Amino acid sequence: MGDVDSLAHQLGGNVRGKRVLVRSDLNVPLDGTTITDDGRIRASVPTLRSLADAGARVVVVAHLGRPKGEPDPTYSLGPVAERLGELLGADVAFATDTVGESARSTVDGLRDGQVAVLENVRFNAGETSKDDAERGAFADQLAGLADAFVSDGFGVVHRKQASVYDVAQRLPHAMGHLVAKEIDVLRRLTESPARPYVVVLGGSKVSDKLGVIDNLLGKADKLLIGGGMVFTFLKAQGHEVGRSLLEEDQLETCRSYLARAEESGVQILLPTDIVVDTEFPSSDREPQPRVVPASEIPADGLGLDIGPDSAAAFAGALEGAQTVFWNGPMGVFEVAAFAEGTRAVAQALTKIPGLSVVGGGDSAAAVRQLGFDEAAFGHISTGGGASLEYLEGKELPGIAVLES
Repeated sequence: MGDVDSLAHQLGGNVRGKRVLVRSDLNVPLDGTTITDDGRIRASVPTLRSLADAGARVVVVAHLGRPKGEPDPTYSLGPVAERLGELLGADVAFATDTVGESARSTVDGLRDGQVAVLENVRFNAGETSKDDAERGAFADQLAGLADAFVSDGFGVVHRKQASVYDVAQRLPHAMGHLVAKEIDVLRRLTESPARPYVVVLGGSKVSDKLGVIDNLLGKADKLLIGGGMVFTFLKAQGHEVGRSLLEEDQLETCRSYLARAEESGVQILLPTDIVVDTEFPSSDREPQPRVVPASEIPADGLGLDIGPDSAAAFAGALEGAQTVFWNGPMGVFEVAAFAEGTRAVAQALTKIPGLSVVGGGDSAAAVRQLGFDEAAFGHISTGGGASLEYLEGKELPGIAVLES
């Protein structure tokens, strides 16, 4: 069954002439009105195109940033709608509100096969409200604009929000191609993955990854840890970490993970050398990187990347892996002086013969910023938080509601 047919089938048959509300993830970084990374927009195109090709009247809802439940021009989806039109090769209508007069007239004006984008769904406080009634009232208005719903915003399926969860309870619904692909890949990571299975975790905080480490200690063969989170592990081993990022309240947890790994035969690989500076990178100061042993970070040292020996060791540990999940950069990859650890991991992933998954967020941004061909990786996720929660074993509300 083809893509168009499978979506139409889930929605009960022919979608021609039907208004299909699609929750996409168009939350892209903006510099003013310039999109600096359009990866998520590109990832949303296949579902939108297949619906438009099938003659649906496609109504896209999405968020951008974290506005405070009211209109804020800084977070307008206007530039995104324009870019989406370029990628689709067709005019995309843009409504200047979420469920108001502009939204209604824009949707009413659609012809078969046309696409419209509604303004940032988080401009309405009902979208993210913790109050079921307030969220439900907004979902009623969204559902009133459509005949069917397609969930394709993987980056938000871990959120119980009106356009993700409540709308699906009100309309015939289907899982979009992007969400279906993401869930398929995550199942392959958690249900009998091909071995050796290596997990690479980075990013700033251990606390962001606690559940993942906890769950994967029983599943992975090796855990490679870099990024800002590594300094809490180093401190837990008794090393001084200077002025590096440290979560004092997680020291005992890190010690317990190291002990559990040893007991269960899972190898936790920590860096043996670190690239330090005395200041965090800024535009008015040239970086002054130096490499020090991980056990000898000076008092004024601020760890900003894993060192060259560690980068080589991490790349070596990835050789021969059949399954790899990577979430979180190894350092401050946005600055060339502190990007080599992240580059080494990304390069090693391109050589994995089995399944290599880049777990969204900063890792996906790093792959693109460092100039790698996205096709060299098995899968680049669009949802860092959603991927992590799935790997923690949590139920994702936006998926559960589609399957119920």
